[in-house]
Amino acid sequence: MKKSEIRKLYLQKRKALSSDEIFSLSENIFKNFIDYFKPISGQKVHVFIPIEKFNEIRTQIFIDYFLSRNIQVFVPKIVDTKLISVEIFTESKFEVNSWGISEPISIEDSEISDFDFVITPLLYCDSNGNRVGYGKGFYDHFFENISKETKKIGVNYFNPEAMVEDVWKNDIPLDYLVTPTDVLSFLG
Repeated sequence: MKKSEIRKLYLQKRKALSSDEIFSLSENIFKNFIDYFKPISGQKVHVFIPIEKFNEIRTQIFIDYFLSRNIQVFVPKIVDTKLISVEIFTESKFEVNSWGISEPISIEDSEISDFDFVITPLLYCDSNGNRVGYGKGFYDHFFENISKETKKIGVNYFNPEAMVEDVWKNDIPLDYLVTPTDVLSFLG
């Protein structure tokens, strides 16, 4: 399938989910992530803040868990046309940007590149780790500038079905996909 078809289909599938389903599926994704990756104190995790109107995975449970275990938490913020990574703490203040995304008020880029994990938003991921997002390319550019050792992990309500036909040369595949039922590795 083409990315444009996938975006349309998976936005519709997400829209059909009830808030109870979103909460339950998000919890299952969180549990699968914790059981598989076993994050520990001192690690660095970059995790997105969900766009609620698009029914994205509720990542606050990840953030609360990480902060309670002395795992450094970084979240994305768009400054000009670039995605930067801002470290957050329990007392960090947030504001909603023009896209309806909650972001930290701080515009201080941590300039961290050696994250242990980058938990990545997506609409779809195929069985080769090809990610379909919203088409802006923010995460592909972000992935270019992080350590090769960083685990790039997508989270999604749905397991892969169709292959992404129009993969571009600048698209950077994920290393893993965590769903409510599985953790899939694309590392070979």
